[in-house]
Formats: sequence, C-alpha cells, structure tokens
Amino acid sequence: MLLAINANNTNVKFAVYDGDKALGDWRIKTEAGRTADQYVVWLNQLMLMKGLSLKSITAAIIATVVPQSLFHLNLLCETHLGCKPLVVGDPGVKLGIAVKMDIPSSTVGADRLANAVAGHITYKKPLVVVDFGTATTFDVVDGDGNYIGGAIAPGIVLSVEILHSATAMLPRIVVERPGRVIGKSTTEAMQSGIFWGYVGLVEGMVRRISEEFGGPLDVVATGGLAPLFHGQTPVITHLDPDITMRGLVEIYRRNQA
Repeated sequence: MLLAINANNTNVKFAVYDGDKALGDWRIKTEAGRTADQYVVWLNQLMLMKGLSLKSITAAIIATVVPQSLFHLNLLCETHLGCKPLVVGDPGVKLGIAVKMDIPSSTVGADRLANAVAGHITYKKPLVVVDFGTATTFDVVDGDGNYIGGAIAPGIVLSVEILHSATAMLPRIVVERPGRVIGKSTTEAMQSGIFWGYVGLVEGMVRRISEEFGGPLDVVATGGLAPLFHGQTPVITHLDPDITMRGLVEIYRRNQA
C-alpha cells in the first residue's frame, strides 16, 4: 500500500494506491508550517471514512514544489507511518527518463517530472502536458518519454486575484466560461478576458511548441481548472486529472526495481 503525496503551491494531495488501483485521494490547503501531527489527524479521519487504515500503508513517495513543507511531510511518513519516503528530486532517485535541460533536473518541479513519466506510459507519443494550477505550465515530452523542457505562465486564479487587487474598480470574479466573448458588463468582460484569453494562450503556445518541436503533439490537460477548458478548444486532446499521482506511483515502482 503506497501513499503518494503531491504538495503544490495551492493544495497538498494525498492518494493511497494498492498497486495501480487508487483507493482514495484527499486534498488540504498548502500551509508550509502545517505539522506532521496535524496532517496525520486529518488524514486518519478521511481514510477511516473510506474504510482504510494508516496501518495498512507500507511505503510513501513525495513530490513537492514547496520546500518548507518537506520537513513535516517527511516527519509524517517516518514518525506516524513508519516508512522512509522516496522524495522526487533527491539524489539517486531514478525517473526512468532523461531530463534534457540546461539546468540540473532537481530544479525542475517534481510534479512536472511526474507528469512526464505518466504521460509517456499512458499515451506513448510526443505530447504537451498543460497543468492548470497555481501556475499554468506547459511540459514537453518526446516520443521516447524524455522531458525536454516547457514554459511557465501565471495561473488563472492568480491572474484573477491580481486583476482584483491591483485595480481600484475591478471585482473578484468566479472563473467560468462566459456566454459571449464581448462582455456587456465589467464581470462579463473580465470572465471573457480570463477564459478566452487562456484558451488563446494554450492554442498559441501549443502551436509554437509544435513548430519548434518539429511535429504534432498530443495535448493533455490536468490541474484543478482543466475540466473548464477541456472541450472548449480542439487543441486539448485529453483530460487527465490524475496524471501526476500516477507518475508518482510509476516513479516509486521504478526505484523499487
């Protein structure tokens, strides 16, 4: 029984796997100072509601882009679960893919590397993984499964918050597909700019990435707001909300081998 943990800038996601089968997953807001004791009380209650027990967990893997949270997540695994977690990005942790970057692979977001691993084993062709998270990231995987780089843009919710906080009269809005492109109110105009602006961002970035890559690429959407954009542009070919966690399961398997 494997506990996979993905800590990003907005949420920490926990998922329990029995082999490839996900038995349950839960999210909690990311707070760098949240202690191992707080994590275990929260997680224990939610697992019990699924008929699961902390005692059944025999291994763990962590991916985090919030370094301050790693100490407490490590402590959670070692103290409360009795296992030393595998941490993506640590020296000696094998990904099973090449990371073709000008900087060390340890500086690439662990979630982005997990996306590349799962993307290749799932789709088996060159692809772009677009993650609609705190940042909107574009990660490119070649036909051999190697991570060859990508792009990072401001996330959608972040853009909405900046529009609201940096202006005197623009309200905070809910991100949703507007009924028309030409807004007839301030709220409609903001929703149109955010929604269709990000559709345009995805379409434009995928086109430019494909041209530079030199061939067609499948596009996989993931992240909290991915369902909002799936089906709104033909560029997005797959919706895959669990790609990161499957990538962590596969990385754990490769290191056990």
